Parts: sequence; structure tokens; C-alpha cells
Amino acid sequence: MGRHNFKKLKIWQEGMNLVSENYKLTKTYPDFERFNLISQMNRCAVSIPSNISEGSSKSTNRHFIKYLENSLGSAFEWETQLIVSHNENYLDKEKFEELENKILQIQKMIASFTDNLGNQSLDSSI
Repeated sequence: MGRHNFKKLKIWQEGMNLVSENYKLTKTYPDFERFNLISQMNRCAVSIPSNISEGSSKSTNRHFIKYLENSLGSAFEWETQLIVSHNENYLDKEKFEELENKILQIQKMIASFTDNLGNQSLDSSI
């Protein structure tokens, strides 16, 4: 099992798209958020595809799953920061809904991919 080409994974590609969207968004935030919300959101967004790529190098699906879980955690953390951004009026309702839908889709994709890998691991151990 193990060792996936991360660049071909849809979850990695969607994560990279989110990184670009995130950077476009946070460039519009007030300067005083540079070391707070902007920094936190940038790190979380980059963490999503980074954990997927790092996990893809692992020799077993079980190890890959740990990195996917970290990626999923970053996706939930980023969603919370998006909600904070909206509550602080850093983005309008339309942009908020677009990005929230995007992160929810990424969360579902990562969870589904993780479940599939877990099932493959179970199948191979029987």
C-alpha cells in the first residue's frame, strides 16, 4: 500500500486552490491582523495540502491517515477562522458562503479519502 503521488490527489489540488483563495482574501484584511488572524489563516490553509503531501510519502495507509487527520483538523480550524473573519466584517456574506462551501467540500473529501484508506488497511490485514 502507501506512497501516493500527492499532486494527482484531488484533495491536495483542492487544498492548493484554497491556499490561493486564502492568500487573496487575507491580503484585504486590516494591517493590525497581520500577526494574528492573517498569520493563523495562512498557516492553516497551507497546512491542509502540506499534511496531505507529507502523509503521502508514508509507507503505510495507517501512517498516511494520521497526516490526513491533521489536514482535516487544519480544515476545521480554518473554517472557524473564516467565521471569525465574517463576524468581524472582513468579507461579505457572498464571499463567506462561497469559501465556507469550499472548505466544507474539502472536509468531506478528506474524510472520505481517509475512510477509504482505512478500509483498504483493514482489507489487507484480513
